Amino acid sequence: MTYPTFAFVAAATDEAQAARARLQEMYQATNPDEAEIIVALGGDGFMLETLRGTLDREVAIFGMNCGTVGFLMNDFGEEGLAERLAAAERVTLHPLQMAATTTDGQRLSELAINEVSLFRQAHQAAHVRIAIDGVTRLPELICDGVLVATPAGSTAYNLSAHGPIVPLGAQLLALTPISTFRPRRWRGALLPNTATVSFEVLDPEKRPTGATADSVEVRDVLRVEVSEARGIALNLLFDSEHNLEQRVLQEQFAS
Repeated sequence: MTYPTFAFVAAATDEAQAARARLQEMYQATNPDEAEIIVALGGDGFMLETLRGTLDREVAIFGMNCGTVGFLMNDFGEEGLAERLAAAERVTLHPLQMAATTTDGQRLSELAINEVSLFRQAHQAAHVRIAIDGVTRLPELICDGVLVATPAGSTAYNLSAHGPIVPLGAQLLALTPISTFRPRRWRGALLPNTATVSFEVLDPEKRPTGATADSVEVRDVLRVEVSEARGIALNLLFDSEHNLEQRVLQEQFAS
């Protein structure tokens, strides 16, 4: 049987670094820049970091959990790793593209694998106008924040904000408010993944608002546009018994 070439990368934690050292002694790994598969040792945050670092090349990522939540990770195991990699199932994800304009005129672009979020920066609630494909759908949302989540990201902060879990194959994005004040009964929307979501911050001087693309933060935004970056494919590998689609399904029945 022919096995793919693979390399190890690890989070900065003692647990992940120790696991990497043991695995490198056990297996003939290659350089991460040349590998067909990168084995990422850490938690979900490190998986996102690894995916960001490989956006410019076609490589698959197989995560093994050495962190806390590990939703995007496989179970950690040292034995039979080459066989696991050869048999792993591939899931292709597309990130979100955030285009933000700040109050001083700067334009910034970032990618998000989980979600793009807007948050109030001060003690006063944010006032945000929301348009979908150029049509205003909510003239004024008064809230702590609002986010757009991918299906993979729908089980992360989106779920904590009481947003819906989106199955991977649904071709939908979740638009979810955070601590809504007005309109009180608006709980968000499910949008086609072809939609462009535009946020306009109202009264930005009095009510400063920031935006984040996963962990990348932009302060004092005026406008933010979010759309799916269909031209960018992220390839994750999962053990067949723990594939991502099944995890998303299981989360909908978790207590």
